[in-house]
Amino acid sequence: MSHRIRHPGFAAKRQSAEQAAQFIRHGMTVGMSGFTGAGYPKAVPGALAQRITASHGVGEPFRIKVLTGASTAPELDGALARVDGIELRVPFQSDPELRSRINAGGLDYMDIHLGQLAEKVRYGFFGKIDVAVVEIAAIREDGLLVPSSSVGNNKTWLDMADAVILEVNRWQPDALDGMHDIYTDGALPPHRTPIPLAHPGDRIGSPYLEVPLDKVVAVVETDAPDRNSPFKAPDAASQAIATHLLDFLRFEVRQGRIPANLLPIQSGVGNIANAFMQGLAESEFEGLTAFTEVIQDGMLELLISGKMELASATSFSLSPAGIERFVEHAESLRKRIILRQQGVSNHPELVRRLGCIALNGMLEADLYGNVNSTHQMGTGMMNGIGGSGDFARNAYLSVFMAPSTAKNGLISTLVPMVSHVDHTEHDVSVIVTDQGLADLRMLSPKQRARAILEHCVHPSFRPALADYFERALAGSHGKHTPHLLPEALAWHERYLVTGSMLGPAAQEAHD
Repeated sequence: MSHRIRHPGFAAKRQSAEQAAQFIRHGMTVGMSGFTGAGYPKAVPGALAQRITASHGVGEPFRIKVLTGASTAPELDGALARVDGIELRVPFQSDPELRSRINAGGLDYMDIHLGQLAEKVRYGFFGKIDVAVVEIAAIREDGLLVPSSSVGNNKTWLDMADAVILEVNRWQPDALDGMHDIYTDGALPPHRTPIPLAHPGDRIGSPYLEVPLDKVVAVVETDAPDRNSPFKAPDAASQAIATHLLDFLRFEVRQGRIPANLLPIQSGVGNIANAFMQGLAESEFEGLTAFTEVIQDGMLELLISGKMELASATSFSLSPAGIERFVEHAESLRKRIILRQQGVSNHPELVRRLGCIALNGMLEADLYGNVNSTHQMGTGMMNGIGGSGDFARNAYLSVFMAPSTAKNGLISTLVPMVSHVDHTEHDVSVIVTDQGLADLRMLSPKQRARAILEHCVHPSFRPALADYFERALAGSHGKHTPHLLPEALAWHERYLVTGSMLGPAAQEAHD
């Protein structure tokens, strides 16, 4: 018997990925594991894609609805998108092939707050879950499941699915055993009760997932890594953003608004987040904690060094070097890392109660603090809102970050009016770019605009935006939020024609 499948009943259900894929049929709703490229099934989706291709070859339709935790990897999203096997995708994605088909209208995509999906499934809004395909690290002698490198919505998929396919991945480190905290509360409104978590390090559930043996139709053994591309070294813009943010947090400590060890940190994924973590590592801050979605390399190093005492998340997103560091320090990290289901890691009430400092990226922001984190030019989906909305509206401090320009300096990420609104001005405390930081708390719309113009806009675009704002002020006759609506929208249209986001008046001078 495999040392990763130690229960005879589950061992008796071992099958190939091709055999397991036979349990998935056209029109089904399938819940799959995976969160930011970690813990997704590695074998069954590929086998299913081959089956779909064969069905199309004989003229039979074969498309399924795919629900996950967040983004997965080319072996799942890419493989199924390439064979036109997805009818509906929920809730977050980052695969280029899938994104292309979404924006071409080839499949339906529902962008939803990550913290809300599990409860909406439990409420029955998505209908029944026909099959769950969930990666785990091992099956214990008592039949309990050791979760993988992400938890995501896996408990919900296992609870709600009619049939379950388990992928047991030998590549996942043995050190994951004991690192998870799976909380059980199946009550529906009006019988829901508060989640009894008062500190990011509280353990309120079990280290293991559970599923009835008679629900499992196949157990597939795999030995394949997560999608774990190396992170780029932080560039100058990312380092500048990190510096501005650290200086701001020092100021907040001096003002007595946050403690010397800060408040629980939530950080999105990417180079800016890693640059900030590197800055924290070199700073005077000690005794840090995190209540977040993802642990990536920078946060892992804070934990290893002892600068961060503990981190609660729902997933890892580590580079190959980060995986090695994790395995090297696994024994001590097991006591200081807790992986939870995303319905807990992203729970709005917990975020507010714990007083999180939320740090998230954006595509663009406008002069009044509205943020677009999902759409290119207002209509094309990039990845999705992810968990940023869960945290932004409820955080003690809601910070959005981006370089001041994009497309090699051709586009300003600060615009008169965002082309799509994900986070309204009411949910945005601070905007940071490489140029500086604008503290928008307790400011009126006009005051926010002046703060963003002064601190965040790149010098190449500041005259154009300032010109727009002054003319909007004059033309609005004192309106609360001054806008010249046709011109504000024309900024985005102009880029499609000229390749520059300079405003019409400034473009003429620039030319």
